[in-house]
Amino acid sequence: MPSITHRLHIAILGGGPSALFVYKRLVESRRTDLQIDIFERSSQLGAGMPYSKAGACSEHVTNVSGNEIPELVTSLPEWIKSQPIDQLKPFQLDPSTISPYRVVPRLLFGQYLSAQFDLLQQQALVRGVDTRVHLNCPVIDIRDEPDRQQTWVQTTDQHWHCFDKVIICTGHYWPIRHEGKVPHYFDSPYPPTKLAHTFNHPVAIRGASLTAIDAIRTLARHNGHFEADATDRLTYHRAETSPDFKLVLHSREGLLPAIRFHLEEPLISQDDQLSPALIAANRQQNQGFLSLDFVFEKAFKDAFRQKDPAFYARIRNLNLEAFVEQVMAMREQQDPFVLFANEYQQAEQSIHQRQSIYWKEMLAVLSYALNYPAKYFSAEDMQRLKTVLMPLISIVIAFVPQSSARELLALYEAGLLTLISVGADSEVIANPQGGATYQYLDAENQPQSVYYHTFVDCIGQPHLAFEEFPFKSLLTGKTISPARLQYQSDGQGRAACQQGQEGVELSTDGKYYLKVPGLAINDDFQVIDQQGQPNPRLYIMAVPHIGGYNPDYSGLDFAEAASDRICHRLLTDNPKA
Repeated sequence: MPSITHRLHIAILGGGPSALFVYKRLVESRRTDLQIDIFERSSQLGAGMPYSKAGACSEHVTNVSGNEIPELVTSLPEWIKSQPIDQLKPFQLDPSTISPYRVVPRLLFGQYLSAQFDLLQQQALVRGVDTRVHLNCPVIDIRDEPDRQQTWVQTTDQHWHCFDKVIICTGHYWPIRHEGKVPHYFDSPYPPTKLAHTFNHPVAIRGASLTAIDAIRTLARHNGHFEADATDRLTYHRAETSPDFKLVLHSREGLLPAIRFHLEEPLISQDDQLSPALIAANRQQNQGFLSLDFVFEKAFKDAFRQKDPAFYARIRNLNLEAFVEQVMAMREQQDPFVLFANEYQQAEQSIHQRQSIYWKEMLAVLSYALNYPAKYFSAEDMQRLKTVLMPLISIVIAFVPQSSARELLALYEAGLLTLISVGADSEVIANPQGGATYQYLDAENQPQSVYYHTFVDCIGQPHLAFEEFPFKSLLTGKTISPARLQYQSDGQGRAACQQGQEGVELSTDGKYYLKVPGLAINDDFQVIDQQGQPNPRLYIMAVPHIGGYNPDYSGLDFAEAASDRICHRLLTDNPKA
């Protein structure tokens, strides 16, 4: 009788870009004892929310170019040039003009990612990896059974499926709070088809980043049109059916995001992370905590010693707060749209000359470097990160595509796009009859209360609370635990607790902790149970649910790096029999 080889049965929950990189790692491991089940709630693998109709229409473009995409089976330009002309016609794309430096329509990029999934499945078949794809198959629950070393996955047909390992890659998620109950109130701009209507009145938009730009591109096209002159300068004209259409952005910083420029090192990699040895040494010197100031010095300031000595001389004596204050002050001194127009010209020059705006590029590297070890920050440093550094990072590394920048400037020049600076204490109150009232303090510190018939929340992917985790059996079974960070100073923790600061608690170990969003995970993205132990069967890289320990989302770069960590640990712990 032939021997029966045990297969390691792995479930990947979600079939978007994160799942694509996990699947690629598993296929390329050349392990022939793998059985992989992929559960995807839509009818398409690879695209996920951002690159499918759930997150894009024909007017939406990527904010990354082909040279900024981690390696897949084929490059983006190579794939586009191999496609039939008829497939590219809806995107008005001439394949001969495609280069590694060009951004593309998001729906086309979704087709590219889907094609990469198909190619990987072909490789898997040749290499003996058994793959089963479940499309239109949402997962509704997960149950872990440690005694039997099994994890069970429940799908909408109420069937339970048993696995050795489960990797949660469920992607973006926007909770519905008022949408559907309050007319003309949108909890997010996705799917964007819901905004593809005539709005003959001012529309309030909360936020001013890439998510807001998604909403603007759709709203503008359905209430007017853009027109390019002989010099390719855009102007915007309102439709006759929308004479009172306007867009009002509300931004905490009162600023618009920065614009795409040429990147000297377009692929952020694990080489840009702080080494484990550096992190361990700093923690040993710092009561077990990783110092945010140390990360700022090593992953940002030190990079300028050789690359840009003049810039280094300007910032060498600045700490984190002083650097951010200096940069933000320079931005705040100018009208946001004047600054935006100037940065557009700088970005165009950067791209034309293939020369980076180096300090902005290094800020992206800093964001990447601090994201992975953020779980080792003290509560004090995490609060500094969120209140001081992240507002600057979110502005500078948004990398708004040039076409989006031109449209925003055209709307502004037409008098149809304005920006209002609102503070952290601003409030949006849903109106049961429709729309919402925006309450905030203006530049003169005077209270304002403005009603808008239509409101669109565009603050981006929220960090979801532990209690919002969708797979409830993992909560009730205490398989997962909330993410939290210890205060380095008992005095500061005690003061925060006595002041009733949200999320601060005195633990049974006598230490003060700050509860941060989402689940606790270890360095290999394994979930941590309520006894503090990592689960060897359950991994998660769904960014909305790990935002406390991964405060900055790095898109495809994050997916590529996280998949490496996960698959290395999974396959190392489970060697081939």
